[in-house]
Amino acid sequence: QVQLVESGGGLVQAGASLRLSCAASTHTFSNYSTAWFRQAPGKEREFIAYIGENGVNIYYAKSFKGRFSISRDNAKNTVTLQMNSLKPEDTAVYYCAGNSWGAGISSLPSAYAYWGQGTQVTIAL
Repeated sequence: QVQLVESGGGLVQAGASLRLSCAASTHTFSNYSTAWFRQAPGKEREFIAYIGENGVNIYYAKSFKGRFSISRDNAKNTVTLQMNSLKPEDTAVYYCAGNSWGAGISSLPSAYAYWGQGTQVTIAL
């Protein structure tokens, strides 16, 4: 069992950058693959990016590739989402999700066993 806690959200102007972090409550973080999702009001949870247990396998949803970047530091038990050139339509609650070793790549929320509580990101014009 692992607990995930997101941080780094806030209110910024369009065009700005934000860096979200997800801290895991486990010393075996390298055994978990992780992903970032977001959910805007009235919309379904949307996949952003996935990173494998060792940080080598990375996959982005097409609409975020080039603007968002996922990384992880297993020594610090954290995964990060760097978001650049933010737009008002990026306003959402951003969630970190995790899966045990070997679960593989998935863009489906139902495939992930562990979730953080989310962090609000609001982009103003």
